[in-house]
Amino acid sequence: MMKTDQPASVMVISQTDKLYQFLKKILPQDQFSPVISTIGAGEAQRYLINRSVDIVVINAPLKDASSTDLAIDIAQHSRCGVLLMVKSEIYDQVTYRVEDYGVLTLSRPCTSKDIFQSMKLLLATQARLKKLEKKTAKLEEKMDEIRLVNRAKGLLMDNLKMTEAEAHRYIEKAAMDNCEKKSVIAKNIIKIYGK
Repeated sequence: MMKTDQPASVMVISQTDKLYQFLKKILPQDQFSPVISTIGAGEAQRYLINRSVDIVVINAPLKDASSTDLAIDIAQHSRCGVLLMVKSEIYDQVTYRVEDYGVLTLSRPCTSKDIFQSMKLLLATQARLKKLEKKTAKLEEKMDEIRLVNRAKGLLMDNLKMTEAEAHRYIEKAAMDNCEKKSVIAKNIIKIYGK
């Protein structure tokens, strides 16, 4: 389960209200709230333009769109977990088509335990992805800083005839003296000596 102070929001996309009512009953409110319902793909897509949810549950089939295409589209263009519920006769075919997009497929009929475990799995997967995204962002920031510092060192070496070690020390000392990041010092050097 994703460890947050807030419960996970859930959107149910279905032709009928039955699944929505069922989920409202079985999902603990302290873990899953709000649970909202949309009638079809169009309404769901309009909702997701301005708002986000943690989990989308699609109850196939839908009248106004392909449930499979909708699941893939949501998985590709949002950060929410997607659970696609399909008839057991087409489960294998649908699963094969959507699994590479990270869509979890559940065969109907299923138990409340199956649904609850699937929802928890989606949240745990989301939590791991968010951690990885944060790590990636930090690494990209560090790489950008290294590029800036290297460019600034090159400019110091060219313009002030410093050695690489002297240029490196100059940037580090300026960063410490000014309580700034090395990237800020490097940007200033680039502004002064860059062409």
